[in-house]
Amino acid sequence: MAMVPNENLPRIAICEPALLKTEPGKIYSWCSCGLSGTEPFCDSTHKNIEGMPFRSIKIKFDKEEEVWLCQCKQTRTPPFCDNSHKQLKG
Repeated sequence: MAMVPNENLPRIAICEPALLKTEPGKIYSWCSCGLSGTEPFCDSTHKNIEGMPFRSIKIKFDKEEEVWLCQCKQTRTPPFCDNSHKQLKG
């Protein structure tokens, strides 16, 4: 597979958060580059970006709960949404 240029990344995948109902003990891999075909989760596309500047963020929950995961990739609290997407809608 061809390398992806490391320009204008992370890409805004979707300009709204994704609701996740967590499963206790399950490990989730959140996409940080915005190129995954399985947003908001990682599909390892970041491994094809020149220099590999991105990594997935692994998260595990102790209990069942609902959380909002960032999909715009601009959050200051990855992998969780901090409403940064609202500034992007201009």
